[in-house]
Amino acid sequence: MQFKKLVIIFLSMIWVIPGFAQNWDVDLAKDINPRYPTSGYWKATSASAYYLGAGIPVGFVIAGLLKKDPKLKKSGFEMVAAVTVELIVSETMKYSFNRMRPGDKYPTEIFPYRPTHGQSFPSGHSSLSFATAASLAIQYRKWYVTVPAYAWAASVGYSRVYLGVHYPSDVLAGAAVGIGSAYLAHWINRRFFGAGR
Repeated sequence: MQFKKLVIIFLSMIWVIPGFAQNWDVDLAKDINPRYPTSGYWKATSASAYYLGAGIPVGFVIAGLLKKDPKLKKSGFEMVAAVTVELIVSETMKYSFNRMRPGDKYPTEIFPYRPTHGQSFPSGHSSLSFATAASLAIQYRKWYVTVPAYAWAASVGYSRVYLGVHYPSDVLAGAAVGIGSAYLAHWINRRFFGAGR
């Protein structure tokens, strides 16, 4: 029952955000994005979404296989499932909403760090990093895992707005997709494979 409520809240959030958000969204994006977003730190943080977002789940699977540790292996497969669900959902949403990137829609007000075109909503970097962070938090319920994982994911989200390639609502939706995907993967893992904590 609790899972169904989470799904309803998640879907409601996703469908409402693009229409509701436009004014504050653009203003906040303009406030965060500088005219010349050249910070190497935020570029590296943004890029880390793919390296860590994919590397951590695969690393868990490989470590589980090498150590012959079934629990570690199941944790890795659960993370891989979360990332896979996140990818399918976020890519489907991108093509469904077909929202222009902020730099394309507001070329004199928002300045991307490099030419980036394509669909904006939701942020794929954010959904990937939050899927990984939420998976870690769900499986290892310790503050010293949860806090750094979510801090990293939030930093990735901020970097996407700072770099001028996403609106804040893209990041919020990406976070919702990522977290929702992690909880769905965990629920499936427990329900059908009896795994998890």
